[in-house]
Amino acid sequence: MELRFPEAETPDEHALEKGRKLFAGETEFVKGVVAMDGLPPADRIEVCFAGRSNVGKSSLINALTGRKGLARASNTPGRTQEINYFTAGDIYVVDLPGYGFANAPVPVVEKWQRLLKNYLSGRQTLRRVFVLIDARHGAKAVDEEIMTLLDRSAVTFQVVMTKVDKLRGDALEQSLTKTRAALAKHPAAYPELILSSSEKGDGIATLRAIIAGID
Repeated sequence: MELRFPEAETPDEHALEKGRKLFAGETEFVKGVVAMDGLPPADRIEVCFAGRSNVGKSSLINALTGRKGLARASNTPGRTQEINYFTAGDIYVVDLPGYGFANAPVPVVEKWQRLLKNYLSGRQTLRRVFVLIDARHGAKAVDEEIMTLLDRSAVTFQVVMTKVDKLRGDALEQSLTKTRAALAKHPAAYPELILSSSEKGDGIATLRAIIAGID
């Protein structure tokens, strides 16, 4: 029986080199956006990263770009409340607000949920969303809410499992099984998983190559 949502295979040398070159040049912060009218011109393709607060999103973006302080990590869930735009080569890399606003006032939560929905459904140049899921927990209900939103918006998303170095053997397999079961319900899900560790560098070259190969 064919495994649904297998781990992405290691790209060939050409793809790996293309990914390396994309992120080898200057990667710069463009702006933080708090409303749709503040988005930069839609003059290039973009990929974005979404995930619960503390899933390791900032660390992954920093590892991807090779710049430790590019995306700022916060110890307070919900602190990052802007859509942050970065350039990498000729594309935009977009860091979405973490969707765990545990300590934020209700009006703030509602505002950012509205912005998130408007962005995901209305940005024509958005080619893929990378949904980050902590390997220690697998897909949670809040992750599935974002996946459902992406289904409705007809935006392809691909799951990146973070912190895979924290698990071994059966524990990792159980987490992958749980996540694959969740993904099976979502038609917008790209049929491969990326396993990553920002700390160890696992999966970073593969992710770079995948992004560089998106048209």
